[in-house]
Amino acid sequence: VQLQASGGGLVQAGGSRTLSCAAFMRTFKKYNMGWFRQAPAKEREFVAGISRSGDTTYYGDSAKGRFTISRDNAKNTVYLQMHSLNPEDTADYYCAASMTPGRRSELYGYWGQGTLVTVSS
Repeated sequence: VQLQASGGGLVQAGGSRTLSCAAFMRTFKKYNMGWFRQAPAKEREFVAGISRSGDTTYYGDSAKGRFTISRDNAKNTVYLQMHSLNPEDTADYYCAASMTPGRRSELYGYWGQGTLVTVSS
């Protein structure tokens, strides 16, 4: 199982960015997917999660109302649309896969490499 996140970069405060995570697995639709982030000197934080079918989504407090998680099972890809970004959103963003839905990172057995999002003020 391999997860490859992309889409990070530099964005101005108030701007938007969409992250993608390509899953190289034959059973993508069997996994719940999540996005986490980790800022320097901070703990990893749950951002958003989505069920296997995509019909259930849930968000961390920092993402509610600004971020949207979605998935395309035909393309083995999960997305994170981010709007109204602010410097506090600066972090490495990670996608992860889990057989069990949830917000705890311990539930996720597969992780992609981080993609860095930097929000300038």
